[in-house]
Amino acid sequence: MAILQLLTNLFGSFPHWLATILISSLPVAELRGSIPIAILQYQMHPAEAYLLAVIGNMIPVIPLLLYLEPVSNYLRRFRLWDKFFNWLFTRTHHNHSATFEKYGTLGLAIFVAIPLPATGAWSGCAAAFVFGICFRHALVAITAGVLIAGLVVTVVTLGGLSLSNLFL
Repeated sequence: MAILQLLTNLFGSFPHWLATILISSLPVAELRGSIPIAILQYQMHPAEAYLLAVIGNMIPVIPLLLYLEPVSNYLRRFRLWDKFFNWLFTRTHHNHSATFEKYGTLGLAIFVAIPLPATGAWSGCAAAFVFGICFRHALVAITAGVLIAGLVVTVVTLGGLSLSNLFL
């Protein structure tokens, strides 16, 4: 929760709709962080929070899918970045190779849809790159995963809000 409070403070001077988009575009929060902030702190309607969070979460996807390979290839010329990308790609391949080998593009959608830390659109783009999923298929799978994750997070947030109202 400290990260969500930090993000709320960081974007405190922004209009709530823009803060929701920006928070959901960040890899540390994505829509898993922006939807609860939008609904619980900004008192935003759940449909509006969902829509803005999905838009924000999808903003980095196309550039990541298009430029992750050339940027990583360029940065790997430097030792620090080479170590980082080796760690990232090895970790991604090790942790998720069975899923992607078995389910392919559907596995990517499921991976992105699971609303847990390190399973969002940013990680999905890295996984698509590591497993060689073509741009078009990766974009569809990540979009589907983001839409599903957004629904799950919205429902869970509303359920938590209902439970807290019940006990207050």
